[in-house]
Amino acid sequence: MTLLAALAPAAFAHEVRPAYLELSQTDAETYDVLWKVPGRGNDLRLGLYVEFAANCENASEPRGVMINNALTERWSVRCVGGLDGSTIHIAGLSSTMTDVLVRFARLDGTTQVTRLRPSAPSFVVEAAPGTIQVATTYLMLGVEHILGGVDHLLFVLALMILVKGTRRLIATVTAFTVAHSLTLAAAALGFVHLPGPPVEAAIALSIVFVAAEIIHSRQGKAGLTEKFPWIVAFIFGLLHGFGFAGALVEIGLPQSSIPLALLFFNLGVEIGQLLFIAAALGIIWLARKFALSLKLPNPPWAWAIPPYVIGSVSVFFLIQRLVTF
Repeated sequence: MTLLAALAPAAFAHEVRPAYLELSQTDAETYDVLWKVPGRGNDLRLGLYVEFAANCENASEPRGVMINNALTERWSVRCVGGLDGSTIHIAGLSSTMTDVLVRFARLDGTTQVTRLRPSAPSFVVEAAPGTIQVATTYLMLGVEHILGGVDHLLFVLALMILVKGTRRLIATVTAFTVAHSLTLAAAALGFVHLPGPPVEAAIALSIVFVAAEIIHSRQGKAGLTEKFPWIVAFIFGLLHGFGFAGALVEIGLPQSSIPLALLFFNLGVEIGQLLFIAAALGIIWLARKFALSLKLPNPPWAWAIPPYVIGSVSVFFLIQRLVTF
C-alpha cells in the first residue's frame, strides 16, 4: 500500500495534456483550424506545428492566445481539391512525449477522430470514417486519463484500505462508478457546469478526508466512510465525475458521435479503474506472501504509513490547486 501511494508524483496529478487539432470544413475547399498546444509555463509552448499538404495555403493569419497554460490558435486554410486523401503532419511531435487528438468535421456532419503519437505524427484524411475509430480513440483516452489521474487512484486506494469485506468493497466501488458516470455525462453534455479549479481542489480534499477516516478507524473511531462507505463514495464520486468531464471537455467531443465518444470514454475510465484495483490487490497479495515467507515482523505502527502518505500527497495537491484560484 505504501509503495502504491508513494508513487504518486505531482506531475501526473489528474491531468490529460494532449495537443488538440480541430478542422471544420466551411466549403468544398476551405477549412477552419483550431490548434491547441500545451504550455510549458511562463507563456511558453511546446514546439508543435501543423503541416498541411502542398495543395493547401493559409486563407487567414493564425490568431493565438495563451490561456490556462495552453496556446490556442485559430486560422483558415484553403486546399485545392479538398483534404480527402491528403496527409497532415505535426512537426516536432516525434521529439516529445505528447499525443495529439485530431477531429476533422465535414460539411455533411460526419467526423474523423484520430490520435497521433510521437511514433506516428501524421494521418491521412479519410473519405468515409467509421465509428470504430471514434470508439477506439475515446476508449484509450478514458484508460489513459484514469491511469494518469493519481488523485482519483489515491481515492480508490484509500477506499480499498478502509472498506472491509469483498461485498462492501464491490458496493462501494460501484457507487463511486455510478456517481462519476452521471456527472461525467451531465457535465460533458453541458447540462451542468462547475469551474475547474474549485472542483480539482475539492477532489484533493475528498482524498484527505478518506485518509483521515482510515486513521480514525485504526484508532477505534469508526467514521462515516466506514459505516456508510457506498454513500460517501457516491457523494464524492459525483465530484470526481466533474474532474473527468473537465478533461473530456478540454479534449473535445465529435459532434456527430457524442453519445458514442462519451460511452467509450467512460468505459475506458472504468477499465482503467479495474486495472488499477487488480494491480493493487496483486501487489498486496505478493507483499504479504513475501513477508510471510521471510517471517518479517509486522510492527503496530506500520498500518499508519499508507494513510499518512496518501493524506500528505493529497494535501500537496490541495495546496497546489488552491494557489491557482
